[in-house]
Amino acid sequence: MIPLLTGTRILDLTTVVLGPYATQMLGDLGAEVIKIEPPEGEICRHVGHAKHPDMAPLYLNLNRNKKSVVLDLKQEQGRAALFDLAERSDVFVHNMRPSAVERLGVGYEALAARNPRLIYCAAWGFGADGPYGDLPAYDDVVQAASGLAALNQADGVPRYMPTILADKVTGLFVANTILAALMRRERTGQGQFIEVPMLECLVSFIMTEHLAGATYEPPLTKPGYERVLGSGRRLFKAKDGYIAILPYMTAHWVRFLKHIGRHDLAESPTVLDTQKRSHAVEMLYGVIAAATPAKTREQWFAELKALEIPCMPVNGIDELFDNEHLRAVGTFRTIEHPTEGRLRSVAFPARFSGAAEVPDRPAPSLGQDTDDVLGRTRSR
Repeated sequence: MIPLLTGTRILDLTTVVLGPYATQMLGDLGAEVIKIEPPEGEICRHVGHAKHPDMAPLYLNLNRNKKSVVLDLKQEQGRAALFDLAERSDVFVHNMRPSAVERLGVGYEALAARNPRLIYCAAWGFGADGPYGDLPAYDDVVQAASGLAALNQADGVPRYMPTILADKVTGLFVANTILAALMRRERTGQGQFIEVPMLECLVSFIMTEHLAGATYEPPLTKPGYERVLGSGRRLFKAKDGYIAILPYMTAHWVRFLKHIGRHDLAESPTVLDTQKRSHAVEMLYGVIAAATPAKTREQWFAELKALEIPCMPVNGIDELFDNEHLRAVGTFRTIEHPTEGRLRSVAFPARFSGAAEVPDRPAPSLGQDTDDVLGRTRSR
């Protein structure tokens, strides 16, 4: 934990991945994150293989540096406790649908009336003003709607990305918008409502490059960034696996082609002229593909690293634990959890000068902090 947001209290009513990913980042930065859970616990406590009930790996990896408080918001007593906490909090964040929020009576107007300084963040599937506004949304649904699954097609069949990308991209937007709202409140004293919709976030993320020629009115081309959609863009087969090799600048291509003995191409206008090279890139990728099977991934990596040509071996996720760079920078850490024993976790990746890290708080058991938090809300 990096104590930069010390003194900031966040009420976290989020579940699954989107919200917990965002609030864990804020907790990693020192905020006090109070996770409000129903009596049965949030769903990710129960997903996947686990040593103990309610403490599944997905939950453990999304909820460090948080406190767990159990409230039944379907009961008046639970809602009253939530309002009491909201009066003394800085941020309220949820990922419920608009209709669910209204049924519970915990919309922005109701909470802001009690705490005008409150920053209220609604992270839901679709912008509330649109025709999809109250539809249920999960990562798979948004990958489909956003165009991502179509971009990731193989042999004409759209596919999901094998990571929960829509949730995590939206989580980054949630954390950034909350930080911006906190900065504004420092200047103005005013709280505000923030809407962070998943579909719009992922479309923004994807279309940065894929607007391409459709950036212009009228369009110069169809949307789609040619370099990343081209059939020649590929991972190259080495003797023992695959490697990414990306000669990008003219100097990269010249050095690579000379290294593999293709001086004819290295000195040709096809390579030396950037525009001509862009039209010949499929052929050039073919030249790389013909060369790479002769050596192992590590041989190519060592040789091309010395030539300062962008490249990296293709790692399986199991190989990341022994990666020399990730090991050197401390990406994976081992912690002792009070109920789950020794656990591996992924460290917060950013670094800050002048802010000494303190030990992380392990993901809490269900309701672990209920008595403590509810018993001291009046003291703040």
